[in-house]
Amino acid sequence: MKTFSHRLAIAVALAAFLAALGSGCNTAHGFGKDVQKAGEGIQDGTK
Repeated sequence: MKTFSHRLAIAVALAAFLAALGSGCNTAHGFGKDVQKAGEGIQDGTK
């Protein structure tokens, strides 16, 4: 049987992992927007 402190440690670790995962997705999303804007600039320059 797991103790309360063991369950609490697992919950905190899981919350930290999910927070890191969520911020990573936001960063990747922002990077994708930057790449898209750069591509549009290149396309406009070739016209």
